[in-house]
Amino acid sequence: MHDFTISQDQLYDDLMSAARAVTDGEPDAIANMANVAALIWQYIPDLNWAGFYRVLDDELVLGPFQGKSACIRIAIGKGVCGTAAETNSVQRVADVHAFPGHIACDADSRSELVVPVSKDGKVIAVLDLDSPLPNRFSLADQNGMTALIGAITNKLG
Repeated sequence: MHDFTISQDQLYDDLMSAARAVTDGEPDAIANMANVAALIWQYIPDLNWAGFYRVLDDELVLGPFQGKSACIRIAIGKGVCGTAAETNSVQRVADVHAFPGHIACDADSRSELVVPVSKDGKVIAVLDLDSPLPNRFSLADQNGMTALIGAITNKLG
């Protein structure tokens, strides 16, 4: 029997290469967000939502995503996404029901990883990943997604 599993490092290296390939030469941030959300959905197991919220007029507005329909607007500072945007820091939440002020766009979500997309020190969007599994996101996931966003930020806004 052969083992065809790959390490998380290899998975994130492959995801980053694919994201660079689909965003290379494309100046439209929305198109790039759409393709990156689709790639994350394809590469990362055990997700029920993967996508972006964009900062518009001092609030987060739903951007390209994969998964069930979602909350359209989130106030900066509210919920996991709003907290990530307000603090410009990654939020890795093992149990969203224990997060103060959690916004339940999908009642099936149990854990969440939100990575801010920052340009010149200002948050322009957040990448939001939800899972129906508790404690789904590891430090390796956090580091991999942070590196991915860092590598393609200039293509996202």
